[in-house]
Amino acid sequence: MTDADLLSARLRSHDYKSWRAKVEATGGCARPVKLTGRSAILDRDGEILVERAGDIFAPCGNRRVSVCPACSDRYAGDAFHLLRAGLAGGDKDVPALVTEKARAFLTLTAPSFGPVHTRRTTTSGRVIPCRCGGYHHPDDPRLGSPTDPDTYDYIGSVLWQAHAGQLWHRFVIALRRALAGHLGVPARRFREVARLSYAKVAEYQRRGLVHFHAVVRVDGPDGPGDPTPRGISADVLRAAITTAAQVAVIATERPDGSALLLGWGAQLDLRQITASNASDVEDGDGAISEARLAGYVAKYATKGTGTTEGADRPVRDGEHIAYLDVSPHHRRMIEICWQLGGLDQYEALNLRRWAHMLGFRGHFLTKSQRYSTTFRAIRGERRSWRVRHELDQLARDTWGETGDPIDLDSVTVINDWRLLGVGHNNHAERELAMAIAERIRQQRTTRRETRS
Repeated sequence: MTDADLLSARLRSHDYKSWRAKVEATGGCARPVKLTGRSAILDRDGEILVERAGDIFAPCGNRRVSVCPACSDRYAGDAFHLLRAGLAGGDKDVPALVTEKARAFLTLTAPSFGPVHTRRTTTSGRVIPCRCGGYHHPDDPRLGSPTDPDTYDYIGSVLWQAHAGQLWHRFVIALRRALAGHLGVPARRFREVARLSYAKVAEYQRRGLVHFHAVVRVDGPDGPGDPTPRGISADVLRAAITTAAQVAVIATERPDGSALLLGWGAQLDLRQITASNASDVEDGDGAISEARLAGYVAKYATKGTGTTEGADRPVRDGEHIAYLDVSPHHRRMIEICWQLGGLDQYEALNLRRWAHMLGFRGHFLTKSQRYSTTFRAIRGERRSWRVRHELDQLARDTWGETGDPIDLDSVTVINDWRLLGVGHNNHAERELAMAIAERIRQQRTTRRETRS
């Protein structure tokens, strides 16, 4: 059957309304987790207040927009609130005084492993010719790929990618040491006088290597509620970041045993953060507003590798690499990951497991302990809101609008679900779910614009 036939069959099926309700409950998830079982809300006496039984869909929760636009949209929203809380404060975890602290937004990039096709423009918008002598369209698939694949250092690039998380750790250590020097204390005593708080996001470049966007803030030793120590200004923080980026390095070796030093690229983007609430503020000096920055970083957190969906799933067999729907450049990186992953000297890197991510082994969004709230807290509040909504509806149905609401602390939620499968039955159902997700997104946008 063609996709059109499958779509028509789903729309005409006797269970279409119930299927659509399940999809809408997930927000239009493109790869839902199918469960069967029951869920119940009990009062203190063990009496069932609300019960639901049967088959349901649960959202997959994948952060990548190439896998599930609906769940990545939700992840981006959570990431926005997490980042904005650490930038603007104003909640129980982070006071508003964080806007007065020394802080900066930085981007650390990977070094060059060989010339690649690029599309640069002048300040007037004129396109600068690429090294290959041609002019590339913004969607040219050659962008980011080597101009000479035979001389490109694929081994070096994969090993850098595999160590990127460790290199960030070295950068943080170097930054603490640089700040301790400005305060005139030994590095081992830095935590006694100050605390380095940060949130960072990894984003893939077209060449397949990640760079890190990070918000860095200097607190007092007790965290967000403690003022930045005297002697640490925004200018001092930016100078310390520049120094730390230059000195952070990791020593490893190539397959032949020759030494390989891994560090950051020469390009360091460092910006001042303004306290403006306007979402479109970005002045001529490169300063960026809190709202715009949180939106940027949340968007970065949902991006994939820049390849198609095929590279968003683990590679189980090296023979399958040839059939992945990815660019030749990214395919070569995956092949190198697979080859190096079979060598004993790189066993700790677990490269075959992360071959589909081009060797990157880290989390895409991480934060220091006291930067702001957590994903767990944000999602816990959302779950509590849903239970509260069900209880309020129950109270209205039972006692009318004048009835007392049911206390959330007086109930127990019991879930007993078993896995049936993952994903829709066919491509047509997936496309229909994505259409439902887009409709929900448009309705949400319309409500937000109406309120404003």
